[in-house]
Amino acid sequence: MPRELSAYHRQVAAANREAILAAATDLFLERGYDRTSLARVAERAGVSKATLFKQFPTKAELFEATVLAAGAGPDEVLADPPVGDFRAGLVVLGLAYVELLSRPRVADLIRTLIAESPRFPELRERTFDFGALPVLAALKRYFRAANDAATADVDDPEVAAPQFLGMIATVVFWPRLVHGGWSLNEQETREVVDQAARTILARYGRR
Repeated sequence: MPRELSAYHRQVAAANREAILAAATDLFLERGYDRTSLARVAERAGVSKATLFKQFPTKAELFEATVLAAGAGPDEVLADPPVGDFRAGLVVLGLAYVELLSRPRVADLIRTLIAESPRFPELRERTFDFGALPVLAALKRYFRAANDAATADVDDPEVAAPQFLGMIATVVFWPRLVHGGWSLNEQETREVVDQAARTILARYGRR
């Protein structure tokens, strides 16, 4: 049975992980996936290669972690909205998702993933765990809470959550990756989120 780490060692491991992810993000964006080596990441992060390999055995796992970290910083702790007004809660969570998608590094890392994955099977075949993103996790919790409060009847939150967020990303995020000048103003963005919320309300809300 492995020995449990002390509080000090957990703190050191967390600090090392943060340094590794920061260094890896910079290098992936500066040099691309191909020309970024784990050894170079360790050097920039100021950790040993053994320390890096212990947390991230492969470059694909490290790249996945950088993408998820870019969308899950410490400011991304979401309070669960009240379930009394199902549509209003969806709008709150939808706008939080827009904020996440608007972070420059999220878009840049996704561009890198799209550009590099055809040449690297380890990226192309990897299933990125975007379910770990706080917005998606909060949305699933919200659906379950709305079920319990009888304001919605979401039979499968695992399906409904990507449906809602997908309607938003299709308009506010994916066109921006293809068209550099694509942008929506605040009112247009809110309208996209509101329409997505109305669609989910029509499908799952209880009258």
